[in-house]
Amino acid sequence: MSSKVLLHTPALTHEKSLKTLVENRTIFSLNHCELNIFETYEKSDLVPLKFNDLVVTSMLRGKKIMHLFDTPQFEYLPGETVIVPSNVEMKIDFPEASKENPTQCIALAIDHKIITDTLGFLNEKYPKEGKNNLWKLDQENYFFYNNIELAGTINKLIKECMGTSITKDAIADITLQELIIRIIQTQTVKKFEDEIIDVTSPITASINFIRDNIRESINLKQLSGKACMSTTSFYRNFKRELGMSPIEFILNEKIKYAKKLLSNPKINVAEVSYATGFEDCNYFIRLFKKYEGVTPKQYQLMNFTSQ
Repeated sequence: MSSKVLLHTPALTHEKSLKTLVENRTIFSLNHCELNIFETYEKSDLVPLKFNDLVVTSMLRGKKIMHLFDTPQFEYLPGETVIVPSNVEMKIDFPEASKENPTQCIALAIDHKIITDTLGFLNEKYPKEGKNNLWKLDQENYFFYNNIELAGTINKLIKECMGTSITKDAIADITLQELIIRIIQTQTVKKFEDEIIDVTSPITASINFIRDNIRESINLKQLSGKACMSTTSFYRNFKRELGMSPIEFILNEKIKYAKKLLSNPKINVAEVSYATGFEDCNYFIRLFKKYEGVTPKQYQLMNFTSQ
């Protein structure tokens, strides 16, 4: 899975202002959304939480264990987001919470009408290619890592909700539309990362082609041909669906494949560069460091040491 992007963390509530040590709640209400900031300062188990509207939650500090739907429990950490439908109860454990190591999480409840209006607008004005390929929130794809775009949008909403500007409701409404788009794009990327086949999307064939030819140099003309589109239409539709260009997606896939190869302590970096379709090893090293924050060799050593 992709790297996680952390959100900006609001200041913790002053100790004297805390109403409770478990899920202390601060609320910022706007016309079409409600920002809740929860803080927990002691270990607790199975704390229930439910909202009347769909809620976008994101971890800021600490660690939770989530019990949601009928799925196995899972860890919830900073840099991660979970969306929960209206009237669905979460149960939350706080295994490490303390005054020295509190958990902090946001829960952004979004008015149902702004969701349906935004989806209606997108499907009418910016329809996706493919039969029955609609803009919609996938409530089964509810857990994902924040990317730069999603984190930026959530940060913007937190700032507006906590602000005092007389235009904050107007700005928040526009940003909520952006948030819905970013969530759908993030869900779409995650589906393809998890190799869940989307038969309604014409870009599925091009993504399969990228993965099948990850060792080769891949160009836009090849991909648009697989999708039976002109290069211009393909580029526009690809970016609309995934929130990134085809070239960005190719590079993501190549870096992901490189990381898999680097788990072998005996392979050298030049071999990995060649195996992922990069003729220039120095370019590969620079690109890898840009994506992962470390060089391929450093990543290989870290990976090997942690095993």
